[in-house]
Amino acid sequence: MSLVKPISIGPVIIDAPVILAPMTGVTDLPFRKMVKRYGAGLTVSEMIASQAMIRETRQSLQKAAWDPTEEPVSLQLAGCGPLEMAEAAKLNEQRGAAIIDINMGCPVKKVVNGDAGSALMRDLPLAAAILDATVKAVKLPVTLKMRMGWDHHSLNAPELARIAEDLGIHMITVHGRTRCQMYKGSADWSFVRKVKQATRLPVIVNGDINTLADARTALAQSGADGVMIGRGAYGKPWLLGQVIADLAGGGDRPAPSMDEQLALILEQYDAMQSLYGSVTGVNLARKHIGWYTKGLTGSAEFRNAVNQQDDPAVVIGMLREFYAPWLARAAA
Repeated sequence: MSLVKPISIGPVIIDAPVILAPMTGVTDLPFRKMVKRYGAGLTVSEMIASQAMIRETRQSLQKAAWDPTEEPVSLQLAGCGPLEMAEAAKLNEQRGAAIIDINMGCPVKKVVNGDAGSALMRDLPLAAAILDATVKAVKLPVTLKMRMGWDHHSLNAPELARIAEDLGIHMITVHGRTRCQMYKGSADWSFVRKVKQATRLPVIVNGDINTLADARTALAQSGADGVMIGRGAYGKPWLLGQVIADLAGGGDRPAPSMDEQLALILEQYDAMQSLYGSVTGVNLARKHIGWYTKGLTGSAEFRNAVNQQDDPAVVIGMLREFYAPWLARAAA
């Protein structure tokens, strides 16, 4: 029996609601394309500041870049003003987005200090004004990502969910932590059930879903309609496809072979150089290389060495050399 059923986000049908979380500095276009290739019901862009989107800064345009293979495309916006959020949503509608996602969950101090992200859970009237303005500004479905609340004394996610439904939001994702927890402790998947009971909208559970067993348990505890996977996909863009196969009753889907993993890394590395240029591309790719190689024999020493290199050609050579023994073993 399948544990995943299609959900509707307005006119957009998501056949398997196993969704890649928006993660700043991680879920850029090259990484999202890898995840989509191996199977994901939906991918969401990195969080884009609404003011930067309006100014069309180079960074905001890089974050808003997408590929037809990703369709339907969900672009996430953050901001603290209804007018700027509405304008940024319009711009992304014009750029071909299928869904606008509003961030009310980011706990990072820089975002919160600007009264955006999870700070909005302390000001529900402002949160409501932002939701209302964004929904009215576009013909696209608008979704919302949030936390349980600001802290454990104000767990107001169910209340915000009811407000969001009344204002025309089409789907809600809940990270099972408060803002004050940041990423400490464990995500409370069972709390998400309270949000599910508060609204008729599709609800997605998020936080600490790193394995197939985690996905099953999160769904069981939350009663949610789907899962959103973030850090669990670091270095494993194939994880969402594995989760979909498992939840659909298809059993274990093996990870790609080592030669396929090397090809993936090299393809992603090249795409990052094309998107960002060699200097920024090399720097941003280092964490991905670390995640891909984590746990392999000699990976710590390799990461220390490769992180000292600024020449993309040298890095590619080092990657091929590092993976050579694994490929030889597989061939034998």
